[in-house]
Amino acid sequence: MTTNLIIPGITQHTIKTDRLTVAYLKTGTGANPIVLVHGNCSSSLFFQDFMLELAATRRYTIYAPDMRGYGDSDVLPLDGTRGVQDFSDDLDAFVRSLELPPFHLLGWSLGGNVAMQYAIDYPGMLLSLTLEAPGSPFGFGGTKEADGIPVWPDYAGSGGGTANPAFAQRLQQGDRSSDEVSPRTTMNTFYFKPPFRVSPEREEIFVSSMNSTRVAPSNYPGDLAQSPHWPNIAPGTLGVNNALSPKYLHQDNFALCQIKPDVLWLHGADDQIVSDTSFFDLGFLGQLGIVPGWPGIEIYPPQPMKTQVRAVLDRYNANGGHYSEVALPNCGHSPHIEKQAEVVKIFAAFVDDHS
Repeated sequence: MTTNLIIPGITQHTIKTDRLTVAYLKTGTGANPIVLVHGNCSSSLFFQDFMLELAATRRYTIYAPDMRGYGDSDVLPLDGTRGVQDFSDDLDAFVRSLELPPFHLLGWSLGGNVAMQYAIDYPGMLLSLTLEAPGSPFGFGGTKEADGIPVWPDYAGSGGGTANPAFAQRLQQGDRSSDEVSPRTTMNTFYFKPPFRVSPEREEIFVSSMNSTRVAPSNYPGDLAQSPHWPNIAPGTLGVNNALSPKYLHQDNFALCQIKPDVLWLHGADDQIVSDTSFFDLGFLGQLGIVPGWPGIEIYPPQPMKTQVRAVLDRYNANGGHYSEVALPNCGHSPHIEKQAEVVKIFAAFVDDHS
């Protein structure tokens, strides 16, 4: 990573775990450890200003690893058939290598699904769990209703084939343009709610972060299979978008976690990525007429992603856990950036209550 991508007050490190070499950012010297997990098509670089504002309280030491295939961490094949368990196991190896005590975990977007999986797989390690704009526990695409009922038996409409191939190509090329499908335009249209923009300096860092995504069938977006069902693509077995397919991602059992840390669910009210009307869901795009051949709302409705998150968290409550929900108005998919001061205040209070 070139040093001009790391802002003053943040340091970058690498650590060799028993699974892979992980690059991570660190700041702060406080007694309370916090780990931040980034989303898809991004890296730890999206957390830097948030980390610095948290560290200013002098209560926390904050770590933000790059997941495999992103940023400066190792690029290893991702087994999509395990859902996000490869990422969860990587996170476990990372915190074990750092010899962290029980800690506070925040996962953003895909990182929210990884954080939920970590809570399922490694009970007793979390003091608190914050889900920032997490994906549905029933995966991305291919399901309907609050309980995540599959639309088709082969989960067509989810997996590696759902990514825009032109966008994936731009990532692979390291594109820095402002063209329609460029990483820059995608970020400013969907990661944030327009007309929000970060400073020009931060924008360049974030574009570099997006372009650090390794585009390959075994990483992003993954491979695909053909389907006789609309939209005629079904999940493959490798890569991150297949890991997020409901064929393999089953997190409704989060409600049955052996040990249930208190959960804070933070999301933007105007999120266009994780939404009941997501512009990345083929069911919604079909309804809009953008993807031809849509079989209709009775057969393939838009996936109610936030409704599905809430349904699983309600069951978490019913089974002895506790969650609180904060929906931030006039905010898109990245509350920690778009509403940084407000999110720092809410998140810090939540962490302090559980330290």
